[in-house]
Amino acid sequence: MARKKDKRGKDRKPDEGSGRIVLATNRRARRNYVIEAKIEAGLVLLGSEVKSLRTTTPTIAEGYARFRGEALWLYGVHILPLPQASYLNHEPARPRKCLLHKRELRKLKHRLEAKGQTLVALQMYFLGPRVKVELGVARGRRKGDKRSHEREKDDKKRMRGQIR
Repeated sequence: MARKKDKRGKDRKPDEGSGRIVLATNRRARRNYVIEAKIEAGLVLLGSEVKSLRTTTPTIAEGYARFRGEALWLYGVHILPLPQASYLNHEPARPRKCLLHKRELRKLKHRLEAKGQTLVALQMYFLGPRVKVELGVARGRRKGDKRSHEREKDDKKRMRGQIR
């Protein structure tokens, strides 16, 4: 698969073996939440949004998903408007519908009924011609938990350095 570049000239290479081109990663989510499960969902997008994703990077740092009726919607994801789309452009921070099978939606809804559970956007990527989002069923961390998590990471990094 050929390498693609975004507007800034940054390489967008596919992940090894999976064939997915990562558009954005929510690194802050792994610090602020304990990710208990991951789920891949498709997105309903407009044409100008897909074209914009091919040239620019979306912002998913504040992305989360919530049920509205029986459907799952993604909020807080910002996709820049495409200048060439003129009056047919999209709203940058509009809610976008997530595509999942009914069975998956039922399981997810049941899982989110537990206290303190939320759905956080972890990653957005192209899988072939389709745009996918990786959602994580997460539980929030407290301030002390974040500090201990950082300490553990630093300790592991230090140990790896000593082994080498």
